[in-house]
Amino acid sequence: MEMKNATGLTEFVLTGLMYQPGWQIPLFLLFLMIYLITIVGNLGLIALIWNETQLHISMYLFLGNLAFVDSWLSSTVTPKMLVNTFTKNKMISLPECMVQFFSFAVSATTECFLLATMSYDRYVAICNPLLYPVIMTNRLCMWLLFSSFVGGVLHALIHTGFLFRLTFCNYNIIHHFYCDVMPLFKISCTDPSINVLMIFIFSGSIQVFTIFIVLVSYTLVLFTILKKKSVQGIRKAFSTCGAHLLSVSLYYGPLLFMYVRPGTTQADYQDMMDSLFYTVIIPFLNPIIYSLRNKKVIDSLTKMLKRNI
Repeated sequence: MEMKNATGLTEFVLTGLMYQPGWQIPLFLLFLMIYLITIVGNLGLIALIWNETQLHISMYLFLGNLAFVDSWLSSTVTPKMLVNTFTKNKMISLPECMVQFFSFAVSATTECFLLATMSYDRYVAICNPLLYPVIMTNRLCMWLLFSSFVGGVLHALIHTGFLFRLTFCNYNIIHHFYCDVMPLFKISCTDPSINVLMIFIFSGSIQVFTIFIVLVSYTLVLFTILKKKSVQGIRKAFSTCGAHLLSVSLYYGPLLFMYVRPGTTQADYQDMMDSLFYTVIIPFLNPIIYSLRNKKVIDSLTKMLKRNI
């Protein structure tokens, strides 16, 4: 533990995950394997969607961008965590800390918007199949993607900007494995009440809004599916939407717990477990969930492998 009396600290110590010394090598190998599979899986999914013409529709355009954001989110957090597992110097400068948080906030927020966009796309495809090509035009798809990324950048800029009002004068130990706002609030010499309020307003609004879009879309989809008389049609619809609902449920749970109720007091260990889930585990699971539950993706992958053998 390091204590400093300087009026403004410019370096912090990331303690990383809490574990017994004997677990150092197994955890490093585990998270290294997860990270490599995450990058290969997501980038492979992007390459597959890019190369297969039958996947050049809005659903897979959104899925490819989700894979890109997952790779971005994981790469923002995991490499630094892996390095800190073995190095004794766990220092991170204030500018590096701000950049890491900004990158995390952009990717995490963009993913929220993308998940909502994908649910709307499935609503149109299943509830209005004849009008699907008319509604989900290339122009609308590009506008939705552009809005998702712009929304992510603007949201990240707001919270990163408010971080600069904080001062860190006595304590520079961040009990986390990356620079997140909640651990920074705990060591700030400045009252972070305004920052907490901004997180509650903006992060809470974004999460509630996107979850509302997802719930409404899939409620309407569910009613439409139940009206179908074709067993094959019901199975196909449930297969497509089931993967998305599983991904949404896994992603939003920890986020809501962390940021919509920022005033609650949680243990550092619980904060880290929640963060680990949506920054490392979810990007690892998403390509598996979407690939195994999607017949077109499996068929396209099989064709591509046959061509290359």
